[in-house]
Amino acid sequence: MRNCSTGRIPPRLPAPAVGDVAVAPRAPYQIPSSVPEFTGRDTEAAALVALLRRAASGPAREAGDAPDPLRPVVVSGMGGIGKTALAVQAARLVREEFPDGTLYADLRGFSSGGPRSAHDLLARLLDDLGARPAALPDDTDDRAALFRSAVAGRRVLLVLDNARDAAQVVPLLPPHGPSAVLVTSRHLLAELPGVELMPLHPLRPDEQLALLSRLCGAARIEREPAALTGILAACGGLPLALRIVGGRLTSRPSWPLELLAERLAPNPGRLRALAMGAVAVQDTFDMSYLAIRDSGNAPEQAAARTFRLLGVWKPHTFSVGSAAALLGVPEGDAAAALELLVDANLVHSPEPGRYALHDLLGEYAAERAAEEEPAPEREAAVVRMLTWYARAVVAASALASHETQSPPPLDGSASPDLPRFTEDAQAIEWTRNELPTIREAIGRAGRIGRSDIAWRLATGLFGYATTHWWTGEWDACLRQAMEIAVAHEDVLGRAWLHRRFAVAHGMASRNAECLEHLRAALGFFTEAGDTLAQASILGNMAAVHTQSGDGAQALVLAERSYELYRRSASDRSEALALNRIAEAHDLLGDHALAATYHRKVIRMLREQRHGVFLATSLTNLGVSLRKLGDREAALKAQTEALSIRREMRDPGGTADCLASMARTHLHFGDREAARARWEQCLELALRHNMTQHIEVTREGLAALS
Repeated sequence: MRNCSTGRIPPRLPAPAVGDVAVAPRAPYQIPSSVPEFTGRDTEAAALVALLRRAASGPAREAGDAPDPLRPVVVSGMGGIGKTALAVQAARLVREEFPDGTLYADLRGFSSGGPRSAHDLLARLLDDLGARPAALPDDTDDRAALFRSAVAGRRVLLVLDNARDAAQVVPLLPPHGPSAVLVTSRHLLAELPGVELMPLHPLRPDEQLALLSRLCGAARIEREPAALTGILAACGGLPLALRIVGGRLTSRPSWPLELLAERLAPNPGRLRALAMGAVAVQDTFDMSYLAIRDSGNAPEQAAARTFRLLGVWKPHTFSVGSAAALLGVPEGDAAAALELLVDANLVHSPEPGRYALHDLLGEYAAERAAEEEPAPEREAAVVRMLTWYARAVVAASALASHETQSPPPLDGSASPDLPRFTEDAQAIEWTRNELPTIREAIGRAGRIGRSDIAWRLATGLFGYATTHWWTGEWDACLRQAMEIAVAHEDVLGRAWLHRRFAVAHGMASRNAECLEHLRAALGFFTEAGDTLAQASILGNMAAVHTQSGDGAQALVLAERSYELYRRSASDRSEALALNRIAEAHDLLGDHALAATYHRKVIRMLREQRHGVFLATSLTNLGVSLRKLGDREAALKAQTEALSIRREMRDPGGTADCLASMARTHLHFGDREAARARWEQCLELALRHNMTQHIEVTREGLAALS
């Protein structure tokens, strides 16, 4: 049994005989000098060293056992991420573990001259090991066999830097045994047999700051914190970019950081500012991109087009569906191209089904699109993307709100597959996650003169706002879209925006503003003869009068709304109209009749599987039952409502439920239970900065003192 647990290095094997020539083994050490300012990557370096040491030692085994399979380690990442620097650092730390030699070869996988061939490299490696025979075989496989014989049983570390693909690496792999292989590549190389993958990501903020401090002095960069923040943001955690910035600042001691920060601010020429001498971030990106664009491989060329067109869209975040829309291809083709770009480290996938471009790569992609894609194709791609989002948002809102009337559909060809939602909570969650992109899309639509898309995006956030109205995000999007609609004299857009503005104000109890927009919207839709829209607006007017305490006017408007819905045969909206009638009766003091209406509405909503509206109706039923003196039934209804709100991750609705339950407990004399619910409500309101709820909750707690 060979015992490696003692750390004792076994004697080297005799020199192998190759052909008729006995060769003398050598122990070369070819690792390049390490980067003097190597900073950060402590976790990655420790993991890499552990993998290499494990390969060098291996577990103790009985005589005759087969050696462990070779597990090459691949450090992958985008250009400039610091793969070579990390590999060199790790190789130097494990030098003593590989007494038979440390070999290094730059495979030039992404150089302008093309990758080096394994055939030629094998000749060099055999020579480096002192194992080259007098007559070197012409066949690559025969050379690979000689190399494996030369390395067999020896502890050799082979560092293969800048590999193009797995095919370039496989012939260079040693046999099973105590040798190790460390590969760096811009491609993932997951297809290598037995591979250990170590993808590199941008440096953490603390590592970025530490690196720049080492390069140009902590005192200098600490004097201008605002400019420093801009510089770090521009570099995006890319070590190459940070080294260029550090070098420029060091060589220009009179420069304030603010000057460089201005040059690095987002603009079409920013990449050209990230260059110093012969080193440039753009050149590094060129190597990765041109390798797939000019490969002659159809899937890689399709991926190169995908990369270019991704650059026309900011904030550079995509699903497969939105990317398919941008590209004008089926989802399967978009998914294949995106995954190829992930493998090439030109795109990353932060979560399943989501893709993003590093900020600098996004800017580079935009430059490639501007140079290589005709302007009409770039414009068409943007319109396809905007149209897809407008249709997706409207579809999500229709499910989340169960509203019977949506804006008329956009003209033009159908979009690729839209997101598939099975329940309202899923639709709301999708919209919440996509909100930054939707905001960008509204502005983008306005800039290209597509008011019809902009207002549909903004009004389509209604479903999301049923649970997230308190954030103010919907108000901001509506204001932005209204400015666009007014500027383009878009009458239909203004009508729908007034309608949605009224809802946004009503949710926030801004009653006067709500009524102002409702009257404007009613005028537009009455002139257009749209009965369903009139029914909805009258129902909303009833709700406003209920909020302001005018039960009689609320009942009149609610019943007019109900009649218009019935005249339009809109069964799905009947529940909404009946709920308005119930609220008006509650306000007028007929709590028993109100409870009867609420129960009818709840039965209808359970059939429709409408979570948000059901929770609201259960809460309202609880209020009616409280006023009727039925404590147990009131709390049962409100407890179910609270469960629905929490399940839907709806902080505003949850706070409403907690407040209603606190009032119910207090009504029946249970002050401690009321206090507990108010405190839960306050904690939630403070956590989400819900100002209105904070004020109401503190008033409720004060009343208990």
